[in-house]
Amino acid sequence: MTFNKLAIALAAAGFASGAYATNGMNLEGYGPIATGMGGASFAYDNGTAAVMNNPATLGLMGQGSRLDLAVGMLGPDVSMKVDAPAPGTSSGGDAYYMPALGWAKKDGAVTYGVALFAQGGMGTEWEDANFKTYYSADGMAQRSEVGVGRLIAPLAYEVNPNLVVGGSLDFVWAMMDLKMALPGFYFATAENGGLVTDKQGAYAGIPDTGLAGSGRIDFSDSNDYTGKAKATGWAGKLGFTYKLSPTMTLGGTYHSKTALGDLKTGANGATFYGDMNGDGSYSTNPMDGEMAPGKVTVHNFEWPETYGLGLAIQATPDILVAMDYKRIGWSDVMKNFSMTFSNGYGSADFTMPQNWDDQDVFLIGVAYKATPALTLRVGANVSSNPIPDSYLNYLFPAIVEDHYTVGFGYAFNPSSSVDFSLQYAPKVTATNPGMPSMMIPAVAVDHGQTSWQLMYSQKF
Repeated sequence: MTFNKLAIALAAAGFASGAYATNGMNLEGYGPIATGMGGASFAYDNGTAAVMNNPATLGLMGQGSRLDLAVGMLGPDVSMKVDAPAPGTSSGGDAYYMPALGWAKKDGAVTYGVALFAQGGMGTEWEDANFKTYYSADGMAQRSEVGVGRLIAPLAYEVNPNLVVGGSLDFVWAMMDLKMALPGFYFATAENGGLVTDKQGAYAGIPDTGLAGSGRIDFSDSNDYTGKAKATGWAGKLGFTYKLSPTMTLGGTYHSKTALGDLKTGANGATFYGDMNGDGSYSTNPMDGEMAPGKVTVHNFEWPETYGLGLAIQATPDILVAMDYKRIGWSDVMKNFSMTFSNGYGSADFTMPQNWDDQDVFLIGVAYKATPALTLRVGANVSSNPIPDSYLNYLFPAIVEDHYTVGFGYAFNPSSSVDFSLQYAPKVTATNPGMPSMMIPAVAVDHGQTSWQLMYSQKF
């Protein structure tokens, strides 16, 4: 089986489900042990989720093997409103489910294993009556979905009783669906070096006359677990933990930028529509010159590099305090959203500026061992919105900032346990001021979340 077929098969099994934006497009944490503590995870044993957090913490587990089976639900609550008198409208994408699994074995000083995790993503479903009536000039639904998953092979080595180093090799796959209306100025400025570049002839078979109307790009399979445009690639992680004292551990990690190929649909996996006569609708008859099938290539889509430091303090035998800081390099990978539509008649390039900011994330959590079997957790994840207001798009509203989390772990016996976390992100609002000179109105977007993660663990 080729890697591309493997990625598609795993996505179909649910491991690359389109996650919803939290810390940018990253989840706020990985695994319910960490997410119960605000996502803090760099300097203590948090199970096989270490492969997504800091692979060196795998070396802190006890001798033998550990198997973790997990599922998470992200529950976004997103709405948007264009200038009055139009009413507000809500995204129908309000529940995204993501399974994960990990296995690790510690044999002497060496720990190794394998794991599957959803990295993150974002998405919206704008299809209700209010949207189609007041916000969609073509009367059609719009949607977006981005999902990234990883198959991870970690290795950790206990250099001495105080120092553990670790790393992982990650096979990464990405998927994307998009149903997006494009306002007329994208096309009207094409011949003046604007946001659309016409490579040859007409717009990939669509006559370049009457460009006062709008356009639409459409590639979507409307499935939570696959996407019309796909790509695969590689990434890696490095990390360490160091015991500063019997009760204090320092941890650090570096996650590389991914090396993905361009996301591509099939030869006729996308459709480009153009409202050439400006009547606010598209003809679905190719002979009318307003629609054309073809291929979409999304260029230079990558996941950013991340680095961070953490501290874990065993304040008492029953109380663990964890504090992390991480920096996510969105500015390097989210400068522009660029894609090409092509078919036998020609091609057209589309570039939408994004200009995301890098993101600083501060995470803190406390775990309290209430009984020998029951551990209670609480935490917070504090970050900034990486999207400048003037580049906010209601299809990609990754504007969530702070998260507050609670959780628990319960050990049925020394070899089996269950962990659960609940994450709440208060609603935030961001407003794109629009471009009045281009007849582009201001758009306000609200985004909050309530999510959870559940995991069963078996040691043997």
